[in-house]
Amino acid sequence: GVAKNLPRACTSRMDPSQCFFPQYLVQNIKTPLFILNAAYDSWQVQENLAPPEADPNGVWHHCRQNPANCSAGQLEVLQGFRMKMLTALRGFSASRVGGMFINSCFAHCQSERQDTWFAPNSPRLKKTIAESVGDWYFDRS
Repeated sequence: GVAKNLPRACTSRMDPSQCFFPQYLVQNIKTPLFILNAAYDSWQVQENLAPPEADPNGVWHHCRQNPANCSAGQLEVLQGFRMKMLTALRGFSASRVGGMFINSCFAHCQSERQDTWFAPNSPRLKKTIAESVGDWYFDRS
């Protein structure tokens, strides 16, 4: 019964179950939105891309914990995962009311700790996460 609450602009052109996925849902959100995520989201890698249940021989075990332990083939898979995410966000990145901070850290939940927002060594894409969110929120260039 939840499909009736999804944007009609999405459900009219595709199966409503697809409209739960961010790359389709975000196109229809009217409220200003800021997306903060790691392109190599460690939780996604550990739980969706290479979950232990799908890796009974433990081939991905060390790579899941630290990308420095990945083989060349595993790094290709991780790079493909990153590229799919960036491609999915391409339309959103052109939005005038939306903002993004997508880094290439092997991390998850970068918004809940002060050190990832304000520390001198926090992730930067010319600006820290805090500066990027603040500039977007207060409409600073």
